Amino acid sequence: MSDIVVAKRYARALFEVARDKGIISQVEEELKSVASAIRDNADLQKFLNHPNIGISVKTDLLKQIFEGKVSEPVWNTLLVLIDKGRQSILSALVSDFVKVANEALGQANAIVYSAFVLTEAQQAEIASHFSKVTGKTIRITNEVEPKLLGGVQVRIGDRLYDGSLAGKLDRLSKALV
Repeated sequence: MSDIVVAKRYARALFEVARDKGIISQVEEELKSVASAIRDNADLQKFLNHPNIGISVKTDLLKQIFEGKVSEPVWNTLLVLIDKGRQSILSALVSDFVKVANEALGQANAIVYSAFVLTEAQQAEIASHFSKVTGKTIRITNEVEPKLLGGVQVRIGDRLYDGSLAGKLDRLSKALV
């Protein structure tokens, strides 16, 4: 079975447990933190992926790092991943968990690219507008892109809404040619 399919199954199972316990948002944040901690530490990655290091040694190290800092469902998922030798799918599992959670909760993540950092009020206005467009609750992440000159680009899933000055100038240029 491919890692993509396995990650989706693990994400679905973890979501169901988190939903039953009422801790979906907490599990999402913990998963992101754990994946980030492992991704940012090359030595830890090598250690966890090394085939000659036993499962018990790996779980003991993870216990020192994460036990008591993450919820039971996240901890148990980590143990299952290590036990099955599937620790490499953690990033895909996080991504799939977020997708499943967003779909079930009627949410969508939006990346808003702007020429400058947006205020909370501006982010709320953008979220409100795109909530009406998509019919979902929008969670915004702001990324600064100075090349936009002004305005914003909003990416929700695979859709890009371009209201940037650079985009408008590009469309005008194409129209004139």
